Amino acid sequence: MRFEVPLQSVKLLRRYKRFLADVQWPDGRVETVHCPNSGSMKGCVGEGWDARISDSGNPARKLRFTLEMVHNGRCWIGVNTQRPNQVAAEALAEGRLAPLAGFTQVRREVRWGEHSRIDLVASNGTRDCYVEVKNVTLVSSDGCYAFPDAVTTRGRKHLAELQAILAAGHRAAMLFVVQRSDGTHFRPAVEIDPEYARALGEAAAAGVELLVAMATVTPEAIALTGQLLPYVLS
Repeated sequence: MRFEVPLQSVKLLRRYKRFLADVQWPDGRVETVHCPNSGSMKGCVGEGWDARISDSGNPARKLRFTLEMVHNGRCWIGVNTQRPNQVAAEALAEGRLAPLAGFTQVRREVRWGEHSRIDLVASNGTRDCYVEVKNVTLVSSDGCYAFPDAVTTRGRKHLAELQAILAAGHRAAMLFVVQRSDGTHFRPAVEIDPEYARALGEAAAAGVELLVAMATVTPEAIALTGQLLPYVLS
């Protein structure tokens, strides 16, 4: 996924009220931008960090600019939680996710049941695989990529839905997209949300496929590399 409009270079000052961030332009101006991330963004917010924002091109929008990524001195970290769905759909359509090779017909935001939507449904013409996508931006103190970075009841709901989909005869997968490059393997963040860690283990035991995919994050583009990381559930 290439950014159609070049991202703007700024310094991150602070993130607050979940969806707001203050940034400073090179000329010293301070502006509030939209922060599309409902998590804690632990380890992703440092005063004075290099950051990139996208321009909606709409001066009438309440917050014209959107925070896309930050740099911690080692790597870019993609913090816009809307991007992983885009890059995952692109990778699936191009056959770049090996466990789902051949599932190149991709639909997004597909209704399941009465009140739910699944991020992606990939098909090979004869069978569907329902895929939920999560953005991973946390590196824990042991050097592991970890999810979630805040307690997520919604995340547990998604795992239950994937198990129901599996029981209905479809393939079901949880895809964790890692949008940074300074960690090792992946694990659930049991120290932050032990209930999610338990639910993830139950989902895996039931047959939900767990996929942890690395993404390259640059100011020009974000894309899955095709590399799958090992993970531990306990």
